[in-house]
Amino acid sequence: MPQNDSADPAETEPIPAWLTRPSKTRRKKDSHDLQDLGVALVGMPDNRLVDLPMDEILLDAIRQYRGTRTHEGRRRQMQYIGKLMRRTDPEPLREAVAAMQLGHAKDALALHDAERWRAELIASDDALTEWTANRPQADVQQLRSLIRAARKDASLVPEQRSGRAFRELFKFIRQHPAESAEKS
Repeated sequence: MPQNDSADPAETEPIPAWLTRPSKTRRKKDSHDLQDLGVALVGMPDNRLVDLPMDEILLDAIRQYRGTRTHEGRRRQMQYIGKLMRRTDPEPLREAVAAMQLGHAKDALALHDAERWRAELIASDDALTEWTANRPQADVQQLRSLIRAARKDASLVPEQRSGRAFRELFKFIRQHPAESAEKS
């Protein structure tokens, strides 16, 4: 008796619909993910939102959310934003939110770096040599003057400190980023 290799029993039987569509749990998770993305979009400034590839209806819903004051109204508006987002491609929106968050992280890192350099420059003269090695364009004489003023300000009793020298030194450091990608 010849065997019929082409008749695979799995191919002849239809696959049940419950196996091909996502589960209710998966759909709810996707819906919540879109709502979370909507929360991030609401936090973005208008000038960035306009450039994103989204429907005008979604943009209006985000603006309307910002104008809503009650908790229940905001909750319902956010659900509506999540519903509208199901009709759009969320990937470009996620990328825009991630780029904005990365920009904020870079800004925060630059602030922390400037604060660290300010503390090191006030603490030791060796830090001045290291700092100027990475920033040859900086005015070293002005920097030394600012460091002296900040050290003098730090030596005063707390009631007499103005903090002006600290702020000016910080501003000077922020205006002169490192040229090399080494330790800055």
